[in-house]
Amino acid sequence: MNEQDCKKLAELLFPNVDKTPDYYEEKYPYRKLPNKAEVTRLGPSPTGFIHLGNLYSALADERIAHKNGGVFYLRIEDTDAKRTVEGAVDLVINSLRYFDIEFDEGAGFPDSDPVNAYGPYYQTQRVDIYHTFAKELVLKGLAYPCFCTEEELEAVRLQQEADKVLTGYYGKYAVCRDLSLETIEENLKAGKPYVLRLRSQGSPENEITFTDSIKGEIKLPENIHDVVLLKKDGIPTYHFAHAIDDHFMRTTTVVRGGEWLASVPIHYELFHVLGFKMPKYAHTAHLMKFDEETGGKRKLSKRKDPELSLDYYRKDGYHPYTMKVYLLTLLNSNFEEWHEKFPDKDINEFPFSVDKMSVSGALFDKEKLHNICKNELSKLSEDDLYEFLHNWALENEPEMEKVWFADKEKLLAILRLYMGVGAKRRRKDFMYAKQIFELISFFFDGESGERDEFRLADDEVKAILNDYLAAYDHNDDNSMWFNKLKEIADKNGYASDMKAYKANPENFKGNVSDVAEVIRIAVTGRANTPDLWTIVHIMGEEQMKERISRFL
Repeated sequence: MNEQDCKKLAELLFPNVDKTPDYYEEKYPYRKLPNKAEVTRLGPSPTGFIHLGNLYSALADERIAHKNGGVFYLRIEDTDAKRTVEGAVDLVINSLRYFDIEFDEGAGFPDSDPVNAYGPYYQTQRVDIYHTFAKELVLKGLAYPCFCTEEELEAVRLQQEADKVLTGYYGKYAVCRDLSLETIEENLKAGKPYVLRLRSQGSPENEITFTDSIKGEIKLPENIHDVVLLKKDGIPTYHFAHAIDDHFMRTTTVVRGGEWLASVPIHYELFHVLGFKMPKYAHTAHLMKFDEETGGKRKLSKRKDPELSLDYYRKDGYHPYTMKVYLLTLLNSNFEEWHEKFPDKDINEFPFSVDKMSVSGALFDKEKLHNICKNELSKLSEDDLYEFLHNWALENEPEMEKVWFADKEKLLAILRLYMGVGAKRRRKDFMYAKQIFELISFFFDGESGERDEFRLADDEVKAILNDYLAAYDHNDDNSMWFNKLKEIADKNGYASDMKAYKANPENFKGNVSDVAEVIRIAVTGRANTPDLWTIVHIMGEEQMKERISRFL
């Protein structure tokens, strides 16, 4: 098609487009940022499911941008109407905000906010921009309308499979590529629906070479496919929209999953034909886990692994800081050593580097996550821990929140006992909020998960519990209380003296620790707990006796 025909076709397809590329270059100027500052973005689709991979990428984006005073923004890639779920954008923002990931601009800020100078940040609101550049490509002979039906495209695919060649719309299989202007006009007058395709300049013999910020230099075959730029409804495909948006939002680094690596030739060509400088791409490794069935590694799966969803961590009450610490150990190989060396430093001071990101699959290890949780939770101050648990309960257990937080001093006393809050030596028993309340629920007349079984016979248990209630005096100090346990042990044939028991265990049914265990299980439901006398005095005499009486 000659230049004149290209001009006619452009006006025919886009009669209402009156802006030029220069207009948008002026509207969205290059950002004035400090030296070495990066502009990064998170671009989720509003599908209603936000997962660990999103948080993994978002944390990398946020660290890269904020390391040298750059910008991290949120763009909503909502060009696929079928997948769009109402409320999904709020879910993305709130989920990431929970994990202390804050955006500098983008979706979530009002359009009128001065920080949102590069908006709108929803792709469906940027169609005019895409059409301007679609028209420009038609003018240059680099895009054309394709009227093929789904049935015709399927027939092409079947033919390619029969020919044992690469499937796709290219070369001799691109049947609309060289339609005359007259034929196109006839089709448009007849109301035939069409998509707009790129007239690819690629050759199957050529390769492109680009440097991935994580994987290094990569060679890939040139794109030869006449990919769709605009769908039948005029909405752009992801490929076309993201190239234009990344240019005009002045993105410098794109962190995205390794599955997008195969799309690089398309994006490489699009940036070239649009006349834009391509941002740096950093393709992250997949989040992997050990598969217990096969013994090998596999990708985390939405279907198989509930822990892929961020909701999983919010509902169970993982502290956002613990998640950030864990993900940083996956993102940068030297973070763990740095954090151990500087345990009191703000993790935002860590010199995050794309160079240190994993080239192969990052292994998600729940046991390691839980060890980090135990360690980091043990560092929280009394006030910070209380506030975190209170906020979690308000959101996830509003009815129980009224019970758990009715007496602040009681709950703080429990946390001091179970976590050593305020003590020199901190306990490291707890991993997340839900687990904490499961373990301490007996203080509020709940049951702490599965109750441990008594190891002694029922009649022995009842005799010990009856003797304990008869001898109990709430005014006894710890020493006096334990002396009474010894007396109960002697009365029931258990050794009160551990030396005597060790010397001749056959002379006794057991020892005083067996007696204490019976009382411990009756009161708490657990065979192992912190100091039982302290538990009883936090709980109070009435509640303790009521719990024991359930067994009698």
